[in-house]
Amino acid sequence: MTNGRTLHRPSQGRIFGGVCAGIADYFGWNRALVRILTVASILIPGPQVLAYIVGWILMPDERKLAPR
Repeated sequence: MTNGRTLHRPSQGRIFGGVCAGIADYFGWNRALVRILTVASILIPGPQVLAYIVGWILMPDERKLAPR
């Protein structure tokens, strides 16, 4: 079952890679809130930066998803 949404990094409104914006758009959350929580989580020990980098690599760019 699909909901018609895809997890991707948007071409508009991204600040650093677009991972937070893509996650926020996919789940219908506020982009600023996701960004604030991401930055705050970096202060806690753990693999958050690695997870962000992996998301940046694995999440497709919206420009590459668009039909030509």
